[in-house]
Parts: sequence; C-alpha cells; structure tokens
Amino acid sequence: MSHTIKAVYHNGAFIPQDPCDLPEGAQVEVVIKSSRLLPPEEPDPEKRRQIMKELLEDMRQHPFPENAPRFSREEMHERR
Repeated sequence: MSHTIKAVYHNGAFIPQDPCDLPEGAQVEVVIKSSRLLPPEEPDPEKRRQIMKELLEDMRQHPFPENAPRFSREEMHERR
C-alpha cells in the first residue's frame, strides 16, 4: 500500500500533518523529498566556495558504482 502524507520533522520524529489511518506500531517506509536538505543559502562567497569544494570532493570519493542501474529520463522524472 502506498499513501503520501505531509509531515514535519521535530525533535527527532516525523509529525504527520495529514490524517494517517494506520494501526499503532505499524512499520512504514519514509521517502524524504525536501529542498531544505541543503544548507541554507550562505551569503559569504568564501564559505560558499568551501561548501562547493567539500561537496565535489565527497562526490569524487563516492562515485556511482559501474553496475548502478541506468534510468531513463521518464523514470527519473516519474510523477506520482
């Protein structure tokens, strides 16, 4: 079963913002879609350069595996 609800992360827990008809103790899978996962906009150009440098270095240290699945454009932009 798949159902989408909005939630707010507060004090280490996701608080549903919509009614959620699940039995107590039900296990669920949470997929996080948020633009707030990135650091807030940094006005200092030097700090922005440092953030970008760290991000690029992390990407270089953790490349996609060669056997990673290839997705079509339609799969990457699937709308639900």
